[in-house]
Amino acid sequence: MSAPILEVTQLQVAYGAIKALRGVSFSLRAGETVAIVGANGAGKTTLMKALSGMLPVAGGEARLRVPAGELQIGSVGAHQLARAGLLHVPEGRGTLRQMTVEENLLLAWEIRPCSQPFEAAVQAVFERFPRLNERRTQLAGNLSGGEQQMLSLARAIINRPQILLVDEPSLGLSPLLTQEVFKVLAELRDSGVTTLIVEQNVRRALALAQRAYVLAQGVFIAEGPASELASDPAIVAGYLGHGSAH
Repeated sequence: MSAPILEVTQLQVAYGAIKALRGVSFSLRAGETVAIVGANGAGKTTLMKALSGMLPVAGGEARLRVPAGELQIGSVGAHQLARAGLLHVPEGRGTLRQMTVEENLLLAWEIRPCSQPFEAAVQAVFERFPRLNERRTQLAGNLSGGEQQMLSLARAIINRPQILLVDEPSLGLSPLLTQEVFKVLAELRDSGVTTLIVEQNVRRALALAQRAYVLAQGVFIAEGPASELASDPAIVAGYLGHGSAH
């Protein structure tokens, strides 16, 4: 079996004296979709920011293995990780509000070398997100919350990522738009895009993923096939709380 594309060993992240992550270990293999779930304040967003180079690592290590080579997260900049194919869709939309939809997509396309010309890459994105095609000349800041989330996802996938990190994609969205976003995530999963997702809507996250980890107070307290965690009464009642019913 080939080595994991992402291997995290005893990763620690601190905010001053407070340890937000107290030694988490997991791996992600090419083509997998893995969910990380847990209550608010568990450290989920901190983990995603550390993996994408937005937060410093206080201990442990995380290794990214891509065709371009092996990178040690924490030792290289966020822009280098992005160029290598680790793309982060942050919580709260990752768009440039004063640029148009098309300009946002062009900038994202230019970050990484791509075998496709921009016209072909953007056309594929618009086929997946027809609503963005209708809004292509509008400023991103004038889009609805759901449309901004679609644009944030589109920016990450315009050049096929090696790993997609998706943080709280349904946050603030209506049930209908949440359904649309998860439909796209399921298509990406089925097409073999390696994805790590953090999501408050626990049932949706576990239905999407093949494997999952439960994070509480900076450590993993459970892991396994997502379907098994979803049907484990102790996990649902004890660790996932009301978020599992959203």
